[in-house]
Amino acid sequence: MTAAGTTRRAPQIETALELYAEGLADVSDPEVTDPDEFGHAHWFLRYEDGDEIPLRLSHWCSDDVPGDAGLVGRCSGATLDVGCGPGRLAAAVAQQGLPVLGLDISPAAVRIARNRGALVVQRSVFDALPGEGGWQHVLLADGNVGIGGDPARLLRRCAELIDASGSVLAELDAPGTVTRSCVVRIVSATGRRSDTFPWAHVGADQIEHVAETAGLAVVESWTEEGRWFASLRHR
Repeated sequence: MTAAGTTRRAPQIETALELYAEGLADVSDPEVTDPDEFGHAHWFLRYEDGDEIPLRLSHWCSDDVPGDAGLVGRCSGATLDVGCGPGRLAAAVAQQGLPVLGLDISPAAVRIARNRGALVVQRSVFDALPGEGGWQHVLLADGNVGIGGDPARLLRRCAELIDASGSVLAELDAPGTVTRSCVVRIVSATGRRSDTFPWAHVGADQIEHVAETAGLAVVESWTEEGRWFASLRHR
C-alpha cells in the first residue's frame, strides 16, 4: 500500500523483443540524442544479482565499431553472421564481395539490416538453416557467444554449420571474466522491464575448454581496440 492507501502496481513486464525494438528505434531516430554517446544509456541488461550493463545499441546500429576490421578481414568466403542485429557486420562482409547471410530473431533488427542492404533472415541459429555444413565462417560478435545461455551447445551448433576447413570467429569477454550461464532481462532507465531470457559469458582465457567440449579447437586469438576474439576450427 502507498501512503495514500492505494495499491502500488508492479511494473508491467514486456517481451525482450519489444523493448529491444524500442531501443533500436530510439538510436535510429535522428531526432533522438544518441543515449550511448556520453554514457547515459537508456537501456540495460540486468542480471539476476541486480548488476546491470548498458546495451550498446548505437554501436550495433553504426556502420563501423573499433575492432571490427580484424574480424571482417578474417572472412574470406561464405559467412553466416549469427545474431546479426542491425546488420553492421553482415553489410561490411558483403562490401568485400563475399556471400554473407545474417540471422536474427528480432523483426526490428532484421528490418534495419535489410534497409542497409544486408541479406538477413529472421531465424534462430538453432533452426534449420540454408547451407548447413557449407559455410566457411560463422560470426559470433557483440557478445553473441552468449546466445541460448549454453556456450558449448551454441558452439556445437556452429560446428555443424561450417565446412571441414571452416572457422567460427567469436568475440569473447575480457580475460578473467568468469564463464557463466545466467538469466537476464532488458530494462529501461525509466523502470520498464522485459521478461527473462538465458544468456552466457565466456572469458577469452576460458574459450579453449568450452571449444573443446564442442569439438572445436582454438587456432588463433587476438585483441583489437579493447576487444577479444578467437578463431575456432574442427578438431
